[in-house]
Amino acid sequence: MEVATKKAAQTPSSILFRDDANKGFENVRQDSLALPILKLLQNGSGEAQKRNQNYVEVAEPGMFLNTVTKKLYDGDKGINVIPCYHKTEYQEWAEFGTGSGRPENIYPADSDILSKTTKDGARDRLPNGNYILNVHQNYVLIVGDDGHAESALISMSASQSKVAKKWLSLQMSQTMSDEQGTFTPASFAFAYKLTSVLNSGKGNQWYGYNVSLAGDVKNAGLYTRAKDFHNTLEANNK
Repeated sequence: MEVATKKAAQTPSSILFRDDANKGFENVRQDSLALPILKLLQNGSGEAQKRNQNYVEVAEPGMFLNTVTKKLYDGDKGINVIPCYHKTEYQEWAEFGTGSGRPENIYPADSDILSKTTKDGARDRLPNGNYILNVHQNYVLIVGDDGHAESALISMSASQSKVAKKWLSLQMSQTMSDEQGTFTPASFAFAYKLTSVLNSGKGNQWYGYNVSLAGDVKNAGLYTRAKDFHNTLEANNK
């Protein structure tokens, strides 16, 4: 009588993984994927409150959170990002606790939606009671210390609109030179360091962004990936 002996399970080699690269995703388009949002956690963020159903382990106000992977980044240490695409839009929001938790409507930058609002303090209020935010959408690659990059969206509005405009100005002020002279490189030719800073005003406190130049992108593969991300977004927004 033969006794079956238990053999150690064999694992696929890296060669097999390479041979089957990207299989199973043939019919997946870019617009089928959830683009992670890089969220700057505030004192009122559920992800930073232990008893909240959205709590993320060890999350604290001032940290950055990838909303898809739930990965946290230290706001003091900061992260390096490559800006690949930027657009502005108007978002219609309901008052906190009364809406869906996401924009009720989104309008393009050339919309006349503001002409339909009236001023209500610092807000532009629509007749239906909702308000309009001018939002800067920054599509970036987050670059880890190991060189690994992941795509994300950073939204800046309200008090952070000034930061977004300064960041755009910083990007457009970068120059390079070659035998043909000086030129303005693509936004994704440079990386920038984002850290969080505590702001205060009118009796309130909140965390905002601080942006500084980290340096030019020296890795050709990383530059190509950033360019591909840009081209995809540009095509989708035409």
